[in-house]
Amino acid sequence: MSEYIEIETEIGDNGRLYISTNLRLSEGEPETYDSVEAMEEGSPVAQALSIVEGIRLLHISHNDLVIETDAEVGVHVVVAEVTAVLKDFFL
Repeated sequence: MSEYIEIETEIGDNGRLYISTNLRLSEGEPETYDSVEAMEEGSPVAQALSIVEGIRLLHISHNDLVIETDAEVGVHVVVAEVTAVLKDFFL
């Protein structure tokens, strides 16, 4: 795959995360998953992210992720876990 991955994160209101990478996360139409079960049946990136606790909604579009988190799980914990999963997935 790639020798490196750049990940930029922005924390929005109400536990919403905006994550952009330099690598392609989705080739086709944008994908939206509203449960862990849907993520487990989804694209390879969605399946990889299904192990991250605290994701309530996942939207994947080209190089970007939009994630809505559960209030019980700290948003910074989700950012750290998503970043680790993406690095493992691509590197």
